[in-house]
Amino acid sequence: MSTLLELNNVTSYYGATPILRDFSFELEQGQCVCVLGRNGVGKTTLMRTIMGLTDKSTGAIRIDGQELGNKPTYIRATYGLGYVPQGRGILSDFTVRENILLGTFARTDKQEDIPELCLKIFPYLRENLDRRAGLLSGGQKQQLAIARALAVDPKILLLDEPTEGIQPNIVHEIGEILRMLNKEYGISLILTEQHIKVARKLGDAFIMVDHGRVVARGPISEMTDELVEQHMTI
Repeated sequence: MSTLLELNNVTSYYGATPILRDFSFELEQGQCVCVLGRNGVGKTTLMRTIMGLTDKSTGAIRIDGQELGNKPTYIRATYGLGYVPQGRGILSDFTVRENILLGTFARTDKQEDIPELCLKIFPYLRENLDRRAGLLSGGQKQQLAIARALAVDPKILLLDEPTEGIQPNIVHEIGEILRMLNKEYGISLILTEQHIKVARKLGDAFIMVDHGRVVARGPISEMTDELVEQHMTI
């Protein structure tokens, strides 16, 4: 496998305060990496740093060897980054269709229609394209947020707490969809996750974060109960 995304000694700031410190990791083509840790340790900041949404960052961020560190968010998206933020970021007054179409602005092939993949994997969205997004349930909004990110035609999907606040049966459904996107469609995934079962089911590798630093990493099979106890229990 080839390295698709690389962070090398990245420190990321809100104001003058460093939140991520000397953060390094690699994402291989087709891999799913789960980022774990307690609330407030820097997982969301990692996602926002990759997307260029923090105040400042130092160190190197590369996709396919191309340096992203000095590029604005809208340019980074054109390198194949699809982002599903914590809280989903759905525009409630827009329709389902309009929300998904927002993702197409970052496509390099100039396609302006909703990609078929978005509707194939989310039949509910296909049937409700003209419904106002604010009327959807939490699980449906998460489907919409993933569909919008897929409309970018991403090489990498960044998903920040994709199962947060969702009913258990929908958590399973979202997990199966992410597995399909990763293993059948070859889209690489980075997801922050609180559900250990979801991480173990989806992940090829894990990164454990504490106080903005990588404290453990490795294949998902090496994510022991002891590590989880040490870095995720309150």
